[in-house]
Parts: sequence; C-alpha cells; structure tokens
Amino acid sequence: MFHYVMRRLLFGALTVVGVSIVVFVLMRILPGDPLVAIFGPEGFTKLTEQERAHYMAELGLNDPLWYQYLAWLDDIAHGNLGRSFFRSESVAEMILRRGPLTAQIAFLSVVLSWLVGIPIAILSALRPNSLADHLARVMSILFLAVPGFWLGMLIVLTLLFAFGYRAPLTGASIFADPWTTLQMVIGPAIVLGLGQAAYIARMARSSLLEVVREDYVRTARAKGLNNRLVIAFHALPNALLPVITLSGVLLGFVLAGSIPVERAFGTPGLGYAMFTAVSERDVFVMQNLVFLYAVVFVLLNILVDIIIAWLDPRIRLR
Repeated sequence: MFHYVMRRLLFGALTVVGVSIVVFVLMRILPGDPLVAIFGPEGFTKLTEQERAHYMAELGLNDPLWYQYLAWLDDIAHGNLGRSFFRSESVAEMILRRGPLTAQIAFLSVVLSWLVGIPIAILSALRPNSLADHLARVMSILFLAVPGFWLGMLIVLTLLFAFGYRAPLTGASIFADPWTTLQMVIGPAIVLGLGQAAYIARMARSSLLEVVREDYVRTARAKGLNNRLVIAFHALPNALLPVITLSGVLLGFVLAGSIPVERAFGTPGLGYAMFTAVSERDVFVMQNLVFLYAVVFVLLNILVDIIIAWLDPRIRLR
C-alpha cells in the first residue's frame, strides 16, 4: 500500500508540474495587452513608451518567459500569488475569503448527489425496465442535458418574482452566521448536486445491475437472506466502488461548473471571482485560480485512488 501511495503522489506531482506549464503558456498567449485591460483602450493610448515599459517591468512581464515561470513557481512556494489589477487584495487573500464558500458548495453538492442518486439507482436496478426505472432514466438524462447556469437563473427568477426572495450576497463565515451562509450556498449546491446525481444514478444503476448477477449475491439469496439485506450488505458495497471514483472526478468538475452557477446566483465564491477575472482579463488572478483548480482536481483524484485501493486490496497489486 505504501508503494502504491508513493507512486500516485509522484504521478500527481508530475501532473501538477505539467499543468503549471500549460497554464503559464496559455496565460501568456492570450490575445491583448495587460495594460489595455488595466488602463482601458483610451488610457493605454495616452501612455508613453517609457511608462509602458515601466508598468510592464513592475508586473514582471518584461522578463524572459523562463524567468517569469520560475519566479511564479517561487512565489507559489512562498504563498505569494500576486495581486489583482483592479482590487487592493492579493490573490491569496481572495482565495482565503472566497474559497470556503466554493468548498461548501462542492461538499453540499456531492452529499446531495448521493442522497438523490443512490436511492434512484437502487430502485431502478431492483426493478429494471419498470415504470419507475424508465422515469428515473428520463429524469437522469434531463438533468444531464439541462445547463446548470440556466437552471440556476430559473431558480433565482422564480424565487424573486414568485416569492420576493433573494439570497444574501454577503455574509460571515459558516461558524459566525451559518444561516446566512447556508442561504448563499444552498442554491448553487442544489443545481450542481442534481447534475451530479444524474451521473451517480446512471453509474450506480449499471454497476448494481452487474453486481446482483454475481455468484456471491445468488448464494446469499439461496441461503434465505432478505433481499434488502442482500442488496445493502452484499451487492451495494461492491457496486459503489466505481461510484466513489466517479464522485471524485465530479467533485473536481464542480469547481469548473461553479463558475457560471455562482455567477447566476451571485454567490461571491471562487467561481464568481474567476468569471470576473476572465471578463476583466485579470491575468494574475486567472493564472493562479486556474492553477489552484488544477491542483485541487489532481489531489482529489489521488485521494480517491487511495480510498479505492484501501477498500479494494486487489488494486494495490497493480
């Protein structure tokens, strides 16, 4: 098990290095001039060549690309992620302030996806091709197809015009004011959770249909065990292994999915910050947030691999 974990960590570290290179290159080849984003087209034309060179040097964008990349890695190692072009706070302060909201949305969405998806999968697998199974599959496909940001905007408009309710846009931490924080994150969590639940339900149904045909499940039934006990203690634990893997991947995708959903709900999390940074072409914020998302995604996949290896000892031999 130790060697397996070390291999996964090594591959994860190499992946993070590769991702950092890709992110850095993409940020540097984006069209447009950062000074145009900062001063605007009209203000940019008023700058002299000396002023442009001065500002570019201050931003560190006049240095060779290899030096900029190494300087960026050094800043990351020291926790210095740069500053926004348009705000007084640093990127690190932005992550610390907004990150907990996005983390809460991701956690709640995963919990909701399991609470909704697993029971639907069990119902579908126990009664294949029944009316309930067909209805569950139709609903799964529907929530797979519906864009999250559209559903989010629909919920916001319905609550606003039908009930006159608008979720708070600012609030304290979950420990200081849990009710306000819950109002801010519950909408995005429901939208993202329903989308994940559709994936969970389809994967769990397929996995459970395969497992219930295994010999050990037939043996348990032949011994006279109640069908619910057979499903709960024999079939379901093995059927959930691929679902756990899928949940880890989906949790990473929640970070990307939270960008339009947080924008639709007006939730001031990292997704909203990313949307704003892209709109304003705030290079340093984009660069560090994209890298952070990538690192979290890699870490989540490593964690899921370790959990699966712990639950299924056969994987450690690969």
